[in-house]
Amino acid sequence: NCKSSYKFGRKVAKRLRDVKALKGEGVFEEVAAPDPELISWADERHTEPTVVGLQSQLEQVWRCLVQEPAAGIIGLYGMGGVGKTTLLTQINNKFVDNPTDFDYVIWVVVSKDLQLEKIQETIGKKIGLYTDSWKDKRLEEKAQDIFKTLSKKKFALLLDDLWERVDLKKVGVPLPSRSNSPKNSAVVFTTRFVDVCGRMEDRRMFKVACLSDEDAWELFREKVGEETIESHHSIPELAQTVAKECDGLPLALITIGRAMAYKKTPEEWRYAIEVLRRSASEFEGLGKEVYPLLKFSYDCLPNDAIRSCFLYCCLYPEDYSIYKRDLIDCWICEGFLDEAKFGTQNQGYHIVTTLVRACLLEEVEDDQVKMHDVIRDMALWITCEIEKEKEGFLVYAGSGLTEAPADVRGWEMVRRLSLMRNSIDNLPTVPTCPHLLTLFLNDNELTTITDDFFQSMPCLTVLKMSDIRMLQQLPMGISKLVSLQLLDISNTEVEELPEELKALVNLKCLNLDWTDVLVEVPQQLLSNFSRLRVLRMFATGIRSVYGRFSSWYENVAEELLGLKHLEVLEITFRSFEAYQTFLSSQKLRSCTQAPFLYKFDREESIDVADLANLEQLNTLYFRSCGWSGGLKIDYKDMVQKSRQPYVFRSLDKITVSSCRNLKHLTFLVFAPNLKSISVTHCDDMEEIISAGEFDDIPEMTGIISSPFAKLQHLELWGLKSLKSIYWKPLPLPRLKELEVEDCHSLKKLPLDSNSAKGRRILIRGDEDWWRRLQWEDEATQNAFRLCFQPL
Repeated sequence: NCKSSYKFGRKVAKRLRDVKALKGEGVFEEVAAPDPELISWADERHTEPTVVGLQSQLEQVWRCLVQEPAAGIIGLYGMGGVGKTTLLTQINNKFVDNPTDFDYVIWVVVSKDLQLEKIQETIGKKIGLYTDSWKDKRLEEKAQDIFKTLSKKKFALLLDDLWERVDLKKVGVPLPSRSNSPKNSAVVFTTRFVDVCGRMEDRRMFKVACLSDEDAWELFREKVGEETIESHHSIPELAQTVAKECDGLPLALITIGRAMAYKKTPEEWRYAIEVLRRSASEFEGLGKEVYPLLKFSYDCLPNDAIRSCFLYCCLYPEDYSIYKRDLIDCWICEGFLDEAKFGTQNQGYHIVTTLVRACLLEEVEDDQVKMHDVIRDMALWITCEIEKEKEGFLVYAGSGLTEAPADVRGWEMVRRLSLMRNSIDNLPTVPTCPHLLTLFLNDNELTTITDDFFQSMPCLTVLKMSDIRMLQQLPMGISKLVSLQLLDISNTEVEELPEELKALVNLKCLNLDWTDVLVEVPQQLLSNFSRLRVLRMFATGIRSVYGRFSSWYENVAEELLGLKHLEVLEITFRSFEAYQTFLSSQKLRSCTQAPFLYKFDREESIDVADLANLEQLNTLYFRSCGWSGGLKIDYKDMVQKSRQPYVFRSLDKITVSSCRNLKHLTFLVFAPNLKSISVTHCDDMEEIISAGEFDDIPEMTGIISSPFAKLQHLELWGLKSLKSIYWKPLPLPRLKELEVEDCHSLKKLPLDSNSAKGRRILIRGDEDWWRRLQWEDEATQNAFRLCFQPL
């Protein structure tokens, strides 16, 4: 029937037009909703039945996720093997056991080889998008689909093992809002690198640290098993020694604990201790399971120079606090830093920060770092085994040696040799070391070193002989080391520098700090070191030797004027003339970090405003000085002339000892970053900060309202006239330690119930002085009662 067919065709055409219109208007990314039975809310993941030491951090992160209105992005960072993945797994499983209003909990393993498509695939499977046709879509199309689905849901995205930033927008993940929204989602990730946390723009960051001694022992004991621990009366103590070798690193505790699970004789445990201390990589599991995992962090460092800087740190003993400046001095002279492009100091500190942020070094204090014991073992594994021919390290640091190693022939191929921190009192005669670049002899009991000891070390570049307290004379053989770039004889009893040292024309770093009996330095010796970048002469030549006093310091400033490459200077002044010469040189002022003013006697006062011109000033030491006018500063002039009154901005440590006519140190209010103050045996000191200095300067009110905001250590000894530290209570938010001895006139501390809030500080002093202290109120006295420790 033609008529009915025509009508039917018109109806079909109309329906098709309607369908096309509806498709244009509608949103059909969920044509069929995924079956909730097929998509679980959170998938339980396998983990250890008990997780020692992570419970408190688990609860902290969980509170952020389920109790705070805007969890946002949360970063969990820490060194390899510390338990980051375990913690993230526990968070995932807590979602399984504890109902929340999250619609999806999505686990994604990212790892070193970042592939956005794989992340999309995992998310797509979890939220019901993944089909044969969907997986063939382009990255951008998948991102749109993921975004449309997740933007309507509340989700927790758990990203494990990030090595670089993941662009969530490219994946299609809606950025978690910081607003108080019912659909406020969260992203939690783990990484070894603090920098990744910054690049991910996390709202909260948690460091996953190594275990405490107590938790480490609990985990180790669990892995070994009670049967083995109790199998012999000697084993518990030996097992604790083995556990301590792991330094709280869970991966090492688990690996070694499992390896020792059926070792039931004391001999086996003693052998294990011996292997761990002498050649840890040979211990079962460490060389195959632990070190390769940790080495990923090393491999991921930006370049070979930074990798070399990292490996260099294993020359120092286990659990040793390394001064950052000492490391950087060595790195400069080893050629690890690019002297042509950048300032070596800033570059060096940048590398230290890079290694800390990669969790390969740990910051001990602001100026010190150390290597975790297992990380150090990994570095030794790389230098002594994996890259032995390239690196050529031989490390006996802190090994308890009383004499030099017998296998001197084994030194022939060595490039870096560390014998530091032993009890060696004698060295072998003429070792043959044609390739030796680095030699650490520091912190031993040597009294002499023969002149021919250095005879066969033509390439030696770095020589550290510091802290050899009985060393009084330098061997003449040092002058043959024409390649030498760093010489460190700090903290020794060396009395003279020989004229022959002028041959060391390539020297870049010379450290004479605390060579306090150095009374003889040949004229023009220092100026002869024309390539010198770092010169440290802090507390040099401040003691007499058999009635001889050093006089070479009188012309030292003039000698230094010609050192064009000098970047760092620490210097001792014993005459006002040398001090004036020094102040007249913009070059010397710009590189001075630590001036030591010793026996600086003048009838007039000293204007400390002159020291404000030292751009890098970080340490200031006054010892046995006497000025009839004391230290002066024109506060009014300084405030009116300077846009920024904090002129001692870089100063972080000051020591004042045995000085006369000093009544106060009020200029310290201009040092906002001061961390350490030590004032000892200054009989005329009445106040640390004097309020009377500002009576006629109203502009000072804001500046002096709350000084010492970063102060950590305050030491006051033998100040018989001291009555006040500050005239009112201070917040002191970072104070760690306050020590007061023989300051009987000091009746009150600048503390109230708001001081050092949230911190447990240590206050040390005489018990009688403590009993007589006056307090703001009873609450303050009670708050600090438990902080006191008698001297």
